[in-house]
Amino acid sequence: MTERVVTARHEGMERFRAAVTAWAADGEGAAAAEAAARTLPADLGLRTAVLVEGASDRVAVEALAVRLGRDLAAEGVCVVPIGGAMSIGRFLALFSPDRLDVLVAGLCDVGEARYFGSALERAGFGADITQEQMERLGFFVCHADLEDELIRSLGFEGVERIVEQEGDLGLFRTFQRQPAQRERATEQQLRRFMGTIKGRKIHYAQALVDGVDLSRVPRPLERLLAQL
Repeated sequence: MTERVVTARHEGMERFRAAVTAWAADGEGAAAAEAAARTLPADLGLRTAVLVEGASDRVAVEALAVRLGRDLAAEGVCVVPIGGAMSIGRFLALFSPDRLDVLVAGLCDVGEARYFGSALERAGFGADITQEQMERLGFFVCHADLEDELIRSLGFEGVERIVEQEGDLGLFRTFQRQPAQRERATEQQLRRFMGTIKGRKIHYAQALVDGVDLSRVPRPLERLLAQL
């Protein structure tokens, strides 16, 4: 595949993400978004959409794929942030045989697993779906959230080294001394620190994945990519 074709494929996946998100929102321009979303899968060779809660989850999935020598777009896989677990039902409804007819997979936080499970039931994937059944369907659940999974894989010292490499260790030490943070475990402090400033969570999703030992990849991420 030439560089031009690869670039075109990635740009096409961006267009698909934008179209399906606008279609799911069902606001102004939804009809045009639907038309684009219906056309693009065939043009792109899209076979699977991976539904994740937010942009940082997308970054983590794609970054790990790159580390494993994979190009998801070239493989016909598009990672789609849905803007929170409560939106999962609207997105699943689009990926049905009478609409997009694209396979789906996903990743969610443990606290949101019930929303994903209920949405899968409503979409006709089964009844009384458990987390084990969700995995068989290609949907994997993170312990707490994906940042928590990566922090536990790296260990606190490993994460703090990354925070230092990113030039944020002084800020993190100041954050730890805040009254609201003093009684929290280091793991909780790190997760909260990464979510305090817009864009920081996305930035650290990339940095943590870049730093994780490939023999210690969090299970939900490893299993998701293995299934794609």
